[in-house]
Amino acid sequence: MAGVTEAAARYTVAVRALCEFTAKTGDLDLRFTPSPTAQEGIAGHAVVSARRDDDYEREIALSGQWGPLHVRGRADGYDPRNHQLEEVKTYRGDLARMPANHRALHWAQLKVYGHLLCQARGLASVRLALVYFDIGSQKETVLAEQHDAAALRAVFEAHCAAFVGWAEQELAHRTARDAQLAALAFPHPTFRPGQRELAEAMFKASSRSCALLAQAPTGIGKSIGSLFPLLKAAPRHALDKIFFLAAKTSGRQMALDAVTRLRESAPLLPLRTLELTAKSRACEHPDLACHGEACPLARGFYDRLPAARAAALALPLLDRASVRAAALAHDVCPYYLQSELARWADVIVGDYNYYFDFSALLHSLTVQNDWRVAVLVDEAHNMVSRARAMYSADLEHGTLRALKKTAPAALAKPLDRVHRQWLALEKEQDEEYRALAALPEKFMGALQTATTAIGDYLAENPAWFDADVLDFYFQGLHFARLAESFGDHSLFDVTLTTSRAGKRGSTLCLRNIVPAPFLQPRFAAARSVALFSATLSPWNYYADTLGMPADTAWVDVASPFAADQLAVHVASHISTRWQHRDRSLAPIAALMGAQYQRQPGNYLAFFSSFDYMEKAADLFEARHPGVPVWRQARGMDEGARDAFLARFTADGQGIGFAVLGGAFGEGIDLPGARLIGAFVATLGLPQLNPVNEGIRRRMDAMFGAGYDYTYLYPGLQKVVQAAGRVIRTTTDRGTVHLIDDRFGRPEIQALLPAWWRIGPAVS
Repeated sequence: MAGVTEAAARYTVAVRALCEFTAKTGDLDLRFTPSPTAQEGIAGHAVVSARRDDDYEREIALSGQWGPLHVRGRADGYDPRNHQLEEVKTYRGDLARMPANHRALHWAQLKVYGHLLCQARGLASVRLALVYFDIGSQKETVLAEQHDAAALRAVFEAHCAAFVGWAEQELAHRTARDAQLAALAFPHPTFRPGQRELAEAMFKASSRSCALLAQAPTGIGKSIGSLFPLLKAAPRHALDKIFFLAAKTSGRQMALDAVTRLRESAPLLPLRTLELTAKSRACEHPDLACHGEACPLARGFYDRLPAARAAALALPLLDRASVRAAALAHDVCPYYLQSELARWADVIVGDYNYYFDFSALLHSLTVQNDWRVAVLVDEAHNMVSRARAMYSADLEHGTLRALKKTAPAALAKPLDRVHRQWLALEKEQDEEYRALAALPEKFMGALQTATTAIGDYLAENPAWFDADVLDFYFQGLHFARLAESFGDHSLFDVTLTTSRAGKRGSTLCLRNIVPAPFLQPRFAAARSVALFSATLSPWNYYADTLGMPADTAWVDVASPFAADQLAVHVASHISTRWQHRDRSLAPIAALMGAQYQRQPGNYLAFFSSFDYMEKAADLFEARHPGVPVWRQARGMDEGARDAFLARFTADGQGIGFAVLGGAFGEGIDLPGARLIGAFVATLGLPQLNPVNEGIRRRMDAMFGAGYDYTYLYPGLQKVVQAAGRVIRTTTDRGTVHLIDDRFGRPEIQALLPAWWRIGPAVS
């Protein structure tokens, strides 16, 4: 929420953050929202600003002191002729339906700005105006009041007085935290091989305030090897927060375990560590709307928040279970309590989307509060696909057809217009898939009109709730938002579909293929960003597609493993190409059977699809009935995944069949005898289809490496990750069989880990 200035011993807080802490009361109430999008809000502010005279002052930086507090912010605008300070708020719908506590918060912010302006310019009084701008009608509603400087000063001091106790507590926390971090020792007797090199690279990146791509082998302890140096850097580099972002639950848990180990080694360290949980998992009442009349945990939320916040921050670890317990003990919503706690935590562990997505909570708070943050991205080889998904959107025609039958009458006309424009797109298309060179303007206009109409209806009917309409509304907003930034980094395509009933339809997709333009502002907002994984080669692929800064550092941490720990064999007599797969099943079964007969134990066998995997498992079981076999199933939940992994015991034997790139291809730890070998029956290349071919052509035009960037690098990354499950410690020994003749090519082997010693297949 704020930063500490050591030299002045002051606590810096933004005007908005100050008022949100002191002036928010009553219910959590989202009925007046969803508010205009960020782009609509910016556009609305621009419209209001453009209507003002030439001498109108815009974006006025203001600041002031009160005790240990340094309060700062930017007022929207000042009219010197009328001595009027304005705060612009965009909205849609009926302004009269805005909750009273929202309006009170707006006035609180404006009055604080009013005091700071009077103080800065020696004004005896000022006219304050809340300017509410309706995005739909483009009309302004101005609520103005005249205030003298003395009264505004009293308001300012009241807010500061209400906050200063908390600020002093935060100053004390920060001082104690930094003192303990400066003395923090590595929690193990020695660094693992490679771990010190990784830690030094992390610390140097923070020192230089730059980005880092770090390729570091599996099993060296990357979680603690990255967190420790940045915690040590926090006092010296004045870091407010460290964000540890992971692609999967297992990665987040390893980060939490690393923090716990650090805390155990330094019991006096007051380190607040928060785990962020998705709303779908944190919400206690998913069937209720987020307002006090519907949800008991939203009723009086802001009145009970101070006690819940204080109780939570006294806990040693703010993981999902602890936050939920603290929230329910004070009858507040766990999901929104964790969002509040993000303002006060030192280390925040969560998914990639919390910092890199369009509506990312952590990025928004970082920018609003001018935090100095370090961002750690674990298993960063996932970032390209995950970021693409964040900045892609699709719409199903069947969903709209169903919605038209149940939506309120007031929405029938705008939804029907979208439907008609959608039909026009389908009629223009003969082939199953088509990529358009430009966005269809008539369809996008109809979609924009429909989402505006739904937003207006929601605002005018706050008690109304329809999950299907809301889903389409949010999908439409996301689609329209991405359309505003459509360019070479994305594709727009139409895929024709046929339902089970034989009804023709289609899917429209805005498909991001190069997330760089969206991620670059995220990198720029952090003091340092470190992306690390066992598979980040070649580095230019990640630098290009993710938009890494020009001064990004690169480190390739030497493997602590010796070549004689892992026997790597290439079955160059087998082709796993699609047209050869049925022919490959018998030799694969023979190879796996021979390896198991030589050395019984636990193995994983990876295939390119569930269909291929099932055929291979069926034949292997038929020919080797004495070997235990278990299989990955489609859509396995967490319990089923745990049961699959539980079969890999230290004294167990058998083969687990899995899909490459799935839940068991990375992020699992089966050291020692729990896993002694793997069979990888594929290069992992993405499917050859019109979508991927469109991506290849675009990658070729942008980077001159279409095939490599679309197929080869993503495929081999999955192969190396899967093989990396075998050797987890410096005492492990195992065998990997790479099954495909293409693994024998020098250009393919050059992309595999340098420490591997690759030999031919064994019979």
